[in-house]
Amino acid sequence: MDILLSEIVQALFALAALGLIVVLIVAHLTAGMVDLTRHENEKYFLTATGERKPFPSLHDPFSRELSVVIPAYNEELRMPLMLDEAMQYLENRQKQNPSFTYEVIVVDDGSKDKTTEVALRYTNKYSADKVRVLTLVKNRGKGGAVRMGTLSSRGKLILMADADGATKFSDIEKVEAGLKDLNPGPENLAISCGSRAHLEKDSVAQRSVFRTFLMYGFHFLVWFFCVREIKDTQCGFKLFTREAAIKTFSSLHVERWAFDVELLYIAQCFQIPIAEVAVNWTEIEGSKLVPFWSWLQMGRDLILIRLRYITGAWKLHSPHKTD
Repeated sequence: MDILLSEIVQALFALAALGLIVVLIVAHLTAGMVDLTRHENEKYFLTATGERKPFPSLHDPFSRELSVVIPAYNEELRMPLMLDEAMQYLENRQKQNPSFTYEVIVVDDGSKDKTTEVALRYTNKYSADKVRVLTLVKNRGKGGAVRMGTLSSRGKLILMADADGATKFSDIEKVEAGLKDLNPGPENLAISCGSRAHLEKDSVAQRSVFRTFLMYGFHFLVWFFCVREIKDTQCGFKLFTREAAIKTFSSLHVERWAFDVELLYIAQCFQIPIAEVAVNWTEIEGSKLVPFWSWLQMGRDLILIRLRYITGAWKLHSPHKTD
């Protein structure tokens, strides 16, 4: 009986090992590479007069204090409130401090509605020097949209902010303070993440048991496979130094919902200091996340992120520091 039990245990271990090897092989063989290619139309933005001008490169020296990158997919209804709030804040800040310069880059991620047309109204109102629209030919996913906008930015600091306006825009001052507290060294590498972790107890009280289970399951996978120092990796309000953006976005592979996790995983691998700062956040109707399937996809992506770096299918790129 003991011999039979021992053989069964050995067989189970062998099957588990074989299964792990198969998963590693599949993860390695199905790994996509970093895709920085652009359609010809994605290389240009429109001015208020309709003239096409080329976007700059993230590798160029900065020429603005702040770039705000806003990924938008079918956001013609929710985006105006966010843009009104953001532009009012940025314009007031510039009036108070004329040396402060900024740009807003709205990235239309292959929308089927009038997202681009709505965003261009702000170009017409404020000029293309302050508001630029990057319209992607096909949907890449939120991560892909943020990356394309970041690679086209001019800012010394680069803020990614969601088009729904869930985070109060003036909270940029909080993440700026978090960035400053990190005291970036000579390489000027630092990231400051807005966080909703302080709101978790209230959100649990309002969620169903099933959605709470999915949330904690996702948090565990993030902690176990990728990022252990940040409680809220998914808040869409993150501030990067230009140098940190070059380092992280140049190595980013995931283009959909789990891209935040890979970004922070890459930052940890490069030992880039990361701050987590509490921000005001309000849930806005119209989320593109489908609760069960989106969480399932993100969970799969988290596992694949770690496995693909372990197997060497994905590697970290270390581009030259910008001038």
